[in-house]
Amino acid sequence: MALSKTQTESLEDEDSDPITKLSREERIEIASLIANVTSVMRKQLSDLFELPIVRENKAQQQENFTKKEIQNEAETIVAELRDHKPSTSIIGIEQEALQFFDKWRDTIVSRVKEVFKPPEDISGYRAAKSLNEDATHTSSLNQYFETKVIGSGSNDVESDAALIELYPPISTGLYSLPKEKRLSLLRSILLILLSLKNYLAHSRILLIYLTSSLHLPLHALVKEETEVAKGLLEEAINLSGSDEVELRSRSNNLSHICKLGLAGVAGATVIGITGGLATPLVAGAVGTIMGGLGLGATTISGLLGAIAQSSIIIGGLFGAYGAKMTSKAIDSYAKEVNDFKFISLNSFKGQENMLENRRLRVTITVSGWLTQEEDLINPWCVLGRENEVFPLRWELEALRELGNSMNSLVNSTAWKVAKKEIIARTVFSSLMQALWPLSILKVSKIIDNPFSICMNRADKAGIILADAIINKSQGERPVTLIGYSLGARLIYSCLISLAERHIFGLIESVVLMGAPIPSTEAIWRPMRSVVSGRLVNVYSTNDYILAFLYRTWSVQYGVAGIQEIKGQTRVENIDVSEIVNGHLTYRHSVGIILEKIGWENVDKLEVSREN
Repeated sequence: MALSKTQTESLEDEDSDPITKLSREERIEIASLIANVTSVMRKQLSDLFELPIVRENKAQQQENFTKKEIQNEAETIVAELRDHKPSTSIIGIEQEALQFFDKWRDTIVSRVKEVFKPPEDISGYRAAKSLNEDATHTSSLNQYFETKVIGSGSNDVESDAALIELYPPISTGLYSLPKEKRLSLLRSILLILLSLKNYLAHSRILLIYLTSSLHLPLHALVKEETEVAKGLLEEAINLSGSDEVELRSRSNNLSHICKLGLAGVAGATVIGITGGLATPLVAGAVGTIMGGLGLGATTISGLLGAIAQSSIIIGGLFGAYGAKMTSKAIDSYAKEVNDFKFISLNSFKGQENMLENRRLRVTITVSGWLTQEEDLINPWCVLGRENEVFPLRWELEALRELGNSMNSLVNSTAWKVAKKEIIARTVFSSLMQALWPLSILKVSKIIDNPFSICMNRADKAGIILADAIINKSQGERPVTLIGYSLGARLIYSCLISLAERHIFGLIESVVLMGAPIPSTEAIWRPMRSVVSGRLVNVYSTNDYILAFLYRTWSVQYGVAGIQEIKGQTRVENIDVSEIVNGHLTYRHSVGIILEKIGWENVDKLEVSREN
């Protein structure tokens, strides 16, 4: 019997699709690779809760701690830094963190097996079944795969040296496939992950490991994410064109943007919050629009699953429907904090093309003090377009007063004289032994009160930020947090709040610069547990201002902004003493610092203008 035209086109589509041409062994290898990558990720998470070998206590001594002692110290620190006692045990997050990860992994593996199951006899595929039965071992997968983490000595010219160092590739025979086929595999896994109706931070880290293991550069993954975001939204916007016209006109008014919550910026300006998105997508429409990905329309629609048939799900992914976050909702969270708003960096730069600027990831940036309102945004113009960037406006007047006070202190004769005496010792010894020159203590009133006010409000604003993230203001996308000085303090408070509430999988990476927060390992462990990717502590031993400001706080637990974090191997410590010669330098050095730590989202042209 002759095939219909539709059937013929479908067969031609499959015949030209690299995914449908995968051999049985290659399909097994894909499942095996994902099994091993997720096992590495799980081990990193479980190792986080192992008893530390080295840990700094108040006397800077090494000693072993029981879990009870660690719990008591962690809770004591949090209680000292907050007005309320933690609602749950910080140490108690271990079980729930692992349970959350296992549930995510089981869902991923089940979907991958469903998609890549060999069409012929599946007896060889049963090797991957052990993943669902054993949460920690994958050595029995089969002869096709040998679990092995490759060091940074890979000689593949396609590989990214920084990527390999941060995310060591897992040994796989798939790396020998033609580059286009490896790219097809990567984009296929991305679509599979999105078919789960979210893009969790765990999913993003999985893709980074796969990129490394397939010997592809990180920008290849970023390109795929950008194209997929554009393809998904293009079809949705076509179904609500009238909303987009209205939103484009609104975006020209920065003051209006500033009055929106993150949902208003990351959600409403994407595709609208009205009923215009309710029309279901035609089954193959997304596949047709995203044909530039190199996959057949039928394959793309199949990989995306339900998300390919519902613009409502697409809207939820990008924040249009998240938790119905509106300006009023954020105001209800922010009763104790002034000016809690999010600003679209794209709108500030005049980049008005809504479709072109949508991304699958969100970055929230937080400045630590101000001398002018533009300081909320200007330091973050060095960030590239790989993410959607939203500087946070918070406590404008308090931060401006702090900035002016710090400038007054630094320019005072008393500080210039005192600094010479401090330099004769070390900044840390001055802090720990309270050996501050009398001349500087006499003028401390200039700065102590503004700093204390901002510290307390940063703690409160951090909890509000955690509320906004939990309520999916950003949609179902992973969030990266970057801040300096009091901005880093705010992010710290946010992470602790997420850990206390056992919220995982939402934060991709975090960079804290010159952070006025404890350096004790007992605090950084729960912070690390809610960050799926990189957690970076940027510090300077030359930051005498920070040491002086922090002297009346919990100095017995150290200061992250002037020293490294010990006892946590998965916290990156970056010494920028040669760049930062004082606390005020951070404001003008964000780009240089991000380049130094190998950040993936940096605009080199803007960095060159920073100097």
